[in-house]
Amino acid sequence: MIGEAMPTGTMSGTPQVLLAHHLKQLKLPTVLREYDKVARECARDGTDHPRYLLRLIELELIDRERRTIERRIRAARFPAVKSFDTFDFAAIPGLNKMLVLELARCEYVLRRENVIALGNSGTGKTHVALALGLAACQKGLTVAFTTAAALVSQLMEARDERRLLKLQRDLAAVKLLIIDELGYVPLSPTGAELLFEVFSQRYERGSTIVTSNLPFEDWIQMLGSERLTGALLDRLTHHVSILAMNGDSYRLKQSAGRRRSAKAEQNQTTEIIDPDTGEITTT
Repeated sequence: MIGEAMPTGTMSGTPQVLLAHHLKQLKLPTVLREYDKVARECARDGTDHPRYLLRLIELELIDRERRTIERRIRAARFPAVKSFDTFDFAAIPGLNKMLVLELARCEYVLRRENVIALGNSGTGKTHVALALGLAACQKGLTVAFTTAAALVSQLMEARDERRLLKLQRDLAAVKLLIIDELGYVPLSPTGAELLFEVFSQRYERGSTIVTSNLPFEDWIQMLGSERLTGALLDRLTHHVSILAMNGDSYRLKQSAGRRRSAKAEQNQTTEIIDPDTGEITTT
């Protein structure tokens, strides 16, 4: 029909240029990057067109999932990315390895249950929490990581700036909230109340991982109120898996091992034989 615009791509430009433009518009960067290479492979192998397209789309989906996981990891604000591949279960023999690996399947998050890791400093509590957080990101779940001290500071700042409700909604919405180092710093009465509100709002609505160096009976020292401590533990431990992680400091063991290795290297001697005289020199 006279006056109608011709379809995009029929007026000018090579097929490769137009294809690149359309794939960018459709947000298919992996197809754009791989289509020519995959076409050559399929031609070499005698692969038909449907299988060629299938291979391209599978590559796009795999890459898209990888990028999505990377975005979840960045959004979680982990201080470091840790997995169970690098965790030494043998160093903490009291830890229930089977329970930890079961938690890594993330079904507890779907059931809105909690995890508490208790133990003295340096026993890998943060590593376990980070690895569980990474597993949740890989399962397609939203995760947020913070320390107890940082969270209380954020809550008090948000209250002073009249944006506390928004922060509370954001914290309540995340599927898995990780609160590290609870008990390392005593809380003010206001800070303890604000922290309690976070746990209360997430109760049976989302999963929370807590790491602490204090046994439950000492939490009153941190929160400063027997009433508040009882109410918080009532909510936190209603549906919970508890990881007992007492033992020798994992970090101290590693540090001592590094020192021993360095000392051994310093004590090593090297014998050099002079080719002319046959004399042996030790360095």
